[in-house]
Amino acid sequence: MILVCFVIIYREERVLKEQRNSFKGSIGFVLAAAGSAVGLGNIWRFPYLAAKDGGGVFLLFYLILALTFGFTLLTVEIAIGRKTKQSPLTAYSKIKKGWKPLGIIACLVPVIILPYYITIGGWVLKYFLVYLTGKGEAAAQETYFTDFIAKDTEPVVLMFLFFVAIFIIVLRGVNKGIEASSKIIMPLLILLVVGIAIYSITISHTDASGVTRTGLDGLKKYVIPDFSGMTVNSFFTVVIDATGQLFFSLSVAMGIMIAYGSYVSDEANLGKSINQIEIFDTVVAFLAGVMIIPALYTFMGPEGMSASGPSLMFVSLPKVFASMGMMGNIVGGMFFAMVLFAALTSAVSVLEAIVSSFMDEFKISRKKAAILEGILALVAGVVVCLGYNKLYFDIVLPNGSHAQILDIMDYISNYIFMPIVAIGTCILIGWVVGPKLIINEVQKNGEKMGRSQLFYVMIKYIAPIFLAFLFIKSVGIFPFL
Repeated sequence: MILVCFVIIYREERVLKEQRNSFKGSIGFVLAAAGSAVGLGNIWRFPYLAAKDGGGVFLLFYLILALTFGFTLLTVEIAIGRKTKQSPLTAYSKIKKGWKPLGIIACLVPVIILPYYITIGGWVLKYFLVYLTGKGEAAAQETYFTDFIAKDTEPVVLMFLFFVAIFIIVLRGVNKGIEASSKIIMPLLILLVVGIAIYSITISHTDASGVTRTGLDGLKKYVIPDFSGMTVNSFFTVVIDATGQLFFSLSVAMGIMIAYGSYVSDEANLGKSINQIEIFDTVVAFLAGVMIIPALYTFMGPEGMSASGPSLMFVSLPKVFASMGMMGNIVGGMFFAMVLFAALTSAVSVLEAIVSSFMDEFKISRKKAAILEGILALVAGVVVCLGYNKLYFDIVLPNGSHAQILDIMDYISNYIFMPIVAIGTCILIGWVVGPKLIINEVQKNGEKMGRSQLFYVMIKYIAPIFLAFLFIKSVGIFPFL
């Protein structure tokens, strides 16, 4: 396959520079950007943090931070992209000469993320097929997930199939690929999210001890603030958790929003689009909790709400679906279809950030850039898959968590490079070129930028401090924080 790919590259000598396309309309841009933000982090991390941090307490802080911190970072990256018409690798040096290193780190983030994201995408595809074929009860077995990822071949094949899907979308370009697919996938995703959320709050279950719990009871646990036992330390824990979730949820510091911003036309109302992306992401994140927490609470009690990440999606939830009886396969199939859609839109945006960077930096065509990155991602993806069998090892990261190959890549990208990119962006815009550069870009067509004063204060002072504190805490430099 690799040989075939190189043959295609060398045949394609006639195109060295491809004209930058743009989204045909603001709806396409908003759906694509929201699709990037609505990823696995919203589905498997947001509900866990909300349950852990007092339900409505976490939701309250998250909403406040989304309107301030999230708004600032989202605005900066999209505006940088539109102003420079460049990808993350080259955009920073266009803003200020000498800042190319920050662009390199911003490009490395999606390069590191893509191999393990397509691996997880393969896992999601596996579970979707299991429920589609009516074998959901098997997925509820205790060792089903670990047995699956420990296999030599199946995870690699499914990872490859998942990658082929996103590769085709990106290869088709901005309009026919990313924008067109987002207009189909995102409405379907929303319908599934809303449908599952409604079903989740209508269920009830009586356990072996005779205790009956309902979805509405679980919903109350999720949305009603619980300030009991709140201390200064736990207060800061909630703030840091909410900040960290927002940081990853909005796809900032990954180069994605710069790449997508570069495809936004100069005539588009940037401020309005940013507000819509904020609302879309926040609503879906909230509904992810409505889908999951009431169901977990109903069938597994308070103890079941402590699961997060892969253990939540691939171990705990299949048990919940099995407890639903005949409806389990239907609900499980709908759920994993929704997760598959979310994974696809996010993975497409990650691949596009890399492809656009290669196109701008090396002046090559979209096809060449996509094939080159495809080879890199697939080779690294195979290594990630083998990290659970032939290449298995276990080390302890600086933050205290145990890790394999996937976890190490996640740690480097999410906990080291992304905060560095975000902090560097705040310094560049807040102190080197000045916030007015971004404000003028948002207002270039005469629109008034809402929250401009807030943006000024956040980008210069609050956001860099927040990010530095989050960075120090996440890497475990000072364990007492």
